[in-house]
Amino acid sequence: MSHLPIMPVLVPMFVGALLLVLRGTLDMKRALALLATLVQVLLASLLMVQASQGTQVYALGNWMPPFGIVLVVDRLSALLLLVTSVLASGALLYAIRGDDAAGRNFHPLFQFQLMGINGAFLTGDLFNLFVFFEILLIASYALLLHGAGSARVRSGLHYLLLNLTGSALFLIAVGTLYGVTGTLNMADMALRVRELGADDAPLVGAAGMLLLVVFGLKTAFFPLYFWLPRAYAAASAPVGALFAIMTKVGLYSILRVYTLIFGPEAGPLVDMAVGWLWPLALVTLGLGAIGALAASTLNALSAYLVVVSVGTLLAGVSLGTEEALSASLYYLMHSTWISGALFLLTGMLQRVRGPRFAARLVAGPALPHPMLLGGLFFLAAMAVAGMPPLSGFLGKLMLLGAAGSGREAAWLYPVVLGSGLLALIALSRAGSTLFWRHTDVAPSGEPLDGMRLTATLLLLLCSPALVVFAAPTLEYLNQTATQLLQPQGYIDAVMSVVPATGEAP
Repeated sequence: MSHLPIMPVLVPMFVGALLLVLRGTLDMKRALALLATLVQVLLASLLMVQASQGTQVYALGNWMPPFGIVLVVDRLSALLLLVTSVLASGALLYAIRGDDAAGRNFHPLFQFQLMGINGAFLTGDLFNLFVFFEILLIASYALLLHGAGSARVRSGLHYLLLNLTGSALFLIAVGTLYGVTGTLNMADMALRVRELGADDAPLVGAAGMLLLVVFGLKTAFFPLYFWLPRAYAAASAPVGALFAIMTKVGLYSILRVYTLIFGPEAGPLVDMAVGWLWPLALVTLGLGAIGALAASTLNALSAYLVVVSVGTLLAGVSLGTEEALSASLYYLMHSTWISGALFLLTGMLQRVRGPRFAARLVAGPALPHPMLLGGLFFLAAMAVAGMPPLSGFLGKLMLLGAAGSGREAAWLYPVVLGSGLLALIALSRAGSTLFWRHTDVAPSGEPLDGMRLTATLLLLLCSPALVVFAAPTLEYLNQTATQLLQPQGYIDAVMSVVPATGEAP
């Protein structure tokens, strides 16, 4: 039995534990953490190759499903592992230039966060999805408070209380589903939900609707997104960049649970709840764009643009067609990497402007290397606003094309294009303020750091790379969407694991 599927969980877990007890220098810890993160890029790439050949199932301890815990690597989970590891590599490369020294245990927490995220993408067990959610959330609580500042404490408290509430609801929903179906394995639960009687269907539907509320809180769509702008804007630059994947964990959970377990057999309550995703996606898009336009700091602007990306992704998921899911997954890759790059660029601009001006969108001292920094900001703004010829434009174009010409298109076109226009106006105003409006105040910031510049450029270049390699990327994503909409293949792979090898025949 190949042990490759469990390695994205084991590598950050053991490296994080080692970094906690290691008494070496900070440079040694940085090297070990960076090596572990780069190894995860390699592991994710290998798992994508394996997933292209078929769904891989790993039975922990050789305990067979539905009683044992399984990790499942299909096209979707392998894709998100790669997105996470590339984003984490850029964030960590930025952090090792001094941001990691602002508090204790940054590197162990960073690895534990990756462990939780990777585990959430891999698990085939609903309770262990809850467990991995808790791991990544506990690490994120501490990472959000990394460094000093009362704003981080206030936003961290709100973030903590809301997520504790969400965790309690998650546990109630999981307990209800286990009580009715008698299983926690998602593939087995999908089979049992299909066989539910009329008496049990409403209870399972209520649990499914409760899960949607929990995942909505993690995804941060309206009306559950209000915690995100304050929390993300208060985080340090590398932490904010890593948090760009956090909303995608909630979105992944919606995709996984509501295509695999909660089909039409789950009852009218779930159908009604899922039906609300479409209007909520449009409202999220609009309010995120308005928030970006009203932002007074570059941090807040970046955070509201994450909300805009959430609304765009949720709109594609709500359409539910293969074309829409493929477009959404493409936009997910783009938005995660570019949002991370924008947080890193924001942190870099804060440092070179000095503590007095930081990321405030007001006239300040002339920036060093204005052509270089201005070019990076222009590239980030074009990409995140969805302007051609970058990947944001291609993702939105595919999503609008997937909407067809019916009622959905009549709503989606003005909301997507209007939000893109508002984002472009907000970014143009921010760029003109930062790079063209100067005061006579002497610069008091730090010199431009080459490593931070490299990390930011690494993530920014992912946008043109997605355009250059669009054909193979879309081929993979089209097959991923097909696999999602045909969950029987996932169920068969999990339920046909045999004890002798622990592998699906």
